[in-house]
Amino acid sequence: MRRSAMRQLLEWKVSPDRKPLLLFGARQVGKSYLIEQFAKENYQSYALFNLEEDPRLLQAFEGSLEPENVISNLSQIVGTPLDIKDMLYVFDEVQVSNRALTALKYFQERSFPHPVIAAGSLLGVVVNQTDYSPPVGKVNTMVLHPMTFDEFMVATGHELMLNAIRDAYVEKHSYQLHEQAMDLYRTYLLVGGMPEAVDVYARTGDLRAAEQVHRDILNLYLADMAKYVSNPTDVARARDVWNSVPGQLAKENRKFQYKRVRSGGRSSQYEGALSWLLSAGLITKCVRVTSGQVPLRLQEDVSAFKVYANDVGLLSTMSGIPASALFDERGRALLDAGGLTENYVIQQMVARGIEPRYWTSGGRAEVDLVVEDGSALAVPVEIKSTENVRSKSLGVFREKYGPARSVRLSARNFGPGEVESVPLYAAGCLADELVSLRDGGVAGDHGPRD
Repeated sequence: MRRSAMRQLLEWKVSPDRKPLLLFGARQVGKSYLIEQFAKENYQSYALFNLEEDPRLLQAFEGSLEPENVISNLSQIVGTPLDIKDMLYVFDEVQVSNRALTALKYFQERSFPHPVIAAGSLLGVVVNQTDYSPPVGKVNTMVLHPMTFDEFMVATGHELMLNAIRDAYVEKHSYQLHEQAMDLYRTYLLVGGMPEAVDVYARTGDLRAAEQVHRDILNLYLADMAKYVSNPTDVARARDVWNSVPGQLAKENRKFQYKRVRSGGRSSQYEGALSWLLSAGLITKCVRVTSGQVPLRLQEDVSAFKVYANDVGLLSTMSGIPASALFDERGRALLDAGGLTENYVIQQMVARGIEPRYWTSGGRAEVDLVVEDGSALAVPVEIKSTENVRSKSLGVFREKYGPARSVRLSARNFGPGEVESVPLYAAGCLADELVSLRDGGVAGDHGPRD
């Protein structure tokens, strides 16, 4: 499957300032697959060491961490000479060894001539531990997320439709195959972006098979909590917070509430669990801002936030939404639930490096998403799961701050007006444009197509 993150790896490969690369990402988002595909397509040879699968490899990092010593040890362990021209070295599941992570510093400082990638499912947890000092300034970093809806469309054979949607977004005209695109969007709500789930659905068209993949991944997540969380009490709290996410998003007020985790729950009990889940890449935190002025970071109220799952397909399975929901009108009401839709939009934004925030005003108005695009005021983005878009909140924000641009993501087609109408299946187009504008690009420039 083609991943847009491949472009980032190619840019890293040719960068004159390249350092060893730390690739972050939750379990099962496709890190190993992406690295192997990158290695096969761009290097004469590569050496892949999975430190979790082969504990013998950990011995290579005992003693001196000088690159020559580490590579010599690895060569002896695997029985193969490794100092080969144009070779990529990959340390997978590197979170199991602080020594291996520390070695990256020496690979950079000693100008090791070969490219090095270190990847791990719980790197965020490890580098935030108090007993570990990450090689700051000695590595490049990259985060891999679940597949976006755009990547899902390509994987399921709808690349031509994706290109037409992008054209409609740029030209601001209605998209003729709107209903078919909405059906694909709803399918993505069930399948999500975990590569194995996308692959099995693309091959078989079986939503139940994708759901089974979700259940296997969810079990792995729970096992990781038992293995990597420090003590049994913290394990239970991490699981409680994780299991509460569907219920938190099913509320009309989707602000995270500790009492919804467990009766009488308090922030002092569950802040650590939230931090662990964030570091593991299992959740996204969307903080409230009190103003539409930029920079938004200065307007944050960190005591109020929403929590979204890292993948909308996993959320659908956790919520108990059946595959049959896609095929009947009553079932679709479940797919049109606001929390599920918000999770989808946030997922598309986060995958492109947009930090999500929401805005409220005195309990009388709420805008689901506010983002920066390089202009003087934040862009308010209202998220609606259906074609019913009547709401006063966006008007309150517009009246208060007078933003140059306002957007509504909904089940409606593209449409002009003071508030831009963008269909939910084009959320990625909006995200791409916002990033381009924020980084000094040109409106409508989405970069090279996959």
